[in-house]
Amino acid sequence: MYKPPPLRYYTLGVRKVAFKGIPKGGTVGRLSRRRMLRTVGLGGLGLAVTSAIGRNETKGDDTMPASAIKPQPFALPPLPYKSLEPVIDDATLALHHDKHHAAYVAGANKALDELAKARQSGDMALVQHWERSLAFHGSGCILHSLYWASMWPSGRGKPSDGLAGAIAASFESQEKMLAQFAAATKAVEASGWGLLAWDPALQRLVILTVEKHQDLTLWGVAPILACDVWEHAYYLKYQNKRPDYVDAWTKIIDWDGTSKRFEAAAK
Repeated sequence: MYKPPPLRYYTLGVRKVAFKGIPKGGTVGRLSRRRMLRTVGLGGLGLAVTSAIGRNETKGDDTMPASAIKPQPFALPPLPYKSLEPVIDDATLALHHDKHHAAYVAGANKALDELAKARQSGDMALVQHWERSLAFHGSGCILHSLYWASMWPSGRGKPSDGLAGAIAASFESQEKMLAQFAAATKAVEASGWGLLAWDPALQRLVILTVEKHQDLTLWGVAPILACDVWEHAYYLKYQNKRPDYVDAWTKIIDWDGTSKRFEAAAK
């Protein structure tokens, strides 16, 4: 069984943080100090944006010039498939993507617009409200994009060698990881998500549950797999039987895409 190498320490401000560098021959290369700082600084949900659409990182100097920074609005990505039957019925898929996800996009962009107006006018009376709205709707956009990217009709592929090694190191086996993932996701209070994420500080995979879209996160992690357990994700087919939905959902995981997001996050 893979065993992480000895701890290496990097300094963040006045605090020392331990990192377990994973050798290239095992799962992934060690985090450079620059990349570690950049990854931790990005936060989990921010990194999930690029992970969800499978972007490749530019090689070489990873410093972004100021001229290259062009803020973009939130957008509704097209679905990468036409159907996920029989696990998720077509009516739910269309309603979920075309209505619910679209509403989060509209809400996030509205919050961005209102915050811009507040800066321009100098009237900050409603900043707290719009910051909360941005956190809720923006996180909803990001997690839904990751959710669509986490699935494929009848499932696809298997964990890459790197992801399989990280799963074994973090959870002992894929079977035990999926058992914990399913149990945690089924137990989310009210509405929320089950996430599999890479923690660059601990150099390990972690399973997290999220209430709503933005509560109970762990700063700095990069989500690579997401299961939506808001009722609109499953109620037409499964009604109040969330456990049945989660068990079925694990059969349509896109391991190919999840592996690519892991490799990108753990570089």
